[in-house]
Amino acid sequence: MTSSAVQEEFLRSFHAVRPAVTAEAFGRGRGPDGRSGYELLRDRVAGHRRVLDLGCGDGLLLELLARDGGRELAGVDLSPRSLALARRRPALSAARLHIGRAQELPFAEGSFDACVSHLALMLMGDIEQVAAEVARVLVPGGVLACVMGGGAVGGEAYERFVGLLRRAGEETPARIPALGDRRARSREGLAEVLRPVEFGEVEWETVPIDIGGTLEQVWESMSGLYDLAPMTEEAVAGLHRDFRTEVADLVTPDGIVPCGFTVHLASARLTLPV
Repeated sequence: MTSSAVQEEFLRSFHAVRPAVTAEAFGRGRGPDGRSGYELLRDRVAGHRRVLDLGCGDGLLLELLARDGGRELAGVDLSPRSLALARRRPALSAARLHIGRAQELPFAEGSFDACVSHLALMLMGDIEQVAAEVARVLVPGGVLACVMGGGAVGGEAYERFVGLLRRAGEETPARIPALGDRRARSREGLAEVLRPVEFGEVEWETVPIDIGGTLEQVWESMSGLYDLAPMTEEAVAGLHRDFRTEVADLVTPDGIVPCGFTVHLASARLTLPV
């Protein structure tokens, strides 16, 4: 089995259990101007009528896009369970939703004006083929816009959780497969992938996202990370207890745990023919 096949089987299995995990974990997060990562992507493709969502999950981003009437929307995802949730959204009754791989898109050349991907492109293997397929289905001048995960915002609950998770992982022999291609996590790396298929300069913005809330809200977001998948129920329960203890000093008088991380908002346009 190829490394990409191993990655994809892991993701399918994970999302069979938690089909809406990304929206549950990060949908309530807000940047400095009050927009979520999903809303940042929605606004980045404002004015584009035909939009494809790569790794569309349960359809939250597509639903936001559908609020601008007259759009033709499509989504692709590996997870049948996630797509089943997307199909239940009334706003997506006319959207084309396909179970499949971004490396083999079921659309004709020039089908879309824009392509979006929220915390998904960075998980995909064979990323050169993904880039080639996106370029194929976009019209010249079409835009690719993605949100990729960044890191913890110093000293808050997310950073402490990552430390606990790292220590727990040292005691857990099972490991998740390496997911995606690290080039998708930097401006230079993404430009290296996109340049051969005629995308122009990559625009790159790093945005802090606040997912603070009650202790249980923050735990729910943290427990959606893929790294917990190999852990036993007992180990996860222990991690939960340790997390409550670790962040006790952060809880504000009104019961809020500060928690934040950064995302990278990247976009590039397919070059127009000379």
